[in-house]
Amino acid sequence: MKLMHCPINGWRPIQEFSYGGTFRPMPPPQTCTDQQWANYVFNRDGAAGIKKEWWYHLASGVWFIAERNTLTDEILRTYLFQEMKLHE
Repeated sequence: MKLMHCPINGWRPIQEFSYGGTFRPMPPPQTCTDQQWANYVFNRDGAAGIKKEWWYHLASGVWFIAERNTLTDEILRTYLFQEMKLHE
């Protein structure tokens, strides 16, 4: 059984989680150009490698960041969004 570490609840079966997409910093909507906004909304880096992703723990309602190698599907670490600066 594949397990994922929830930053709040510890190790849980992967079936308890839902993928929320790649984390990408959002440009400030009030001050960015149309080109910057379009790039944020429509363009993605699809190359395999280590990605920061949003994940949701269905049982507790917790959103968090997982760093995952998309080539091997290995989850390297998980942490709450508020802790992101500590992991950069």
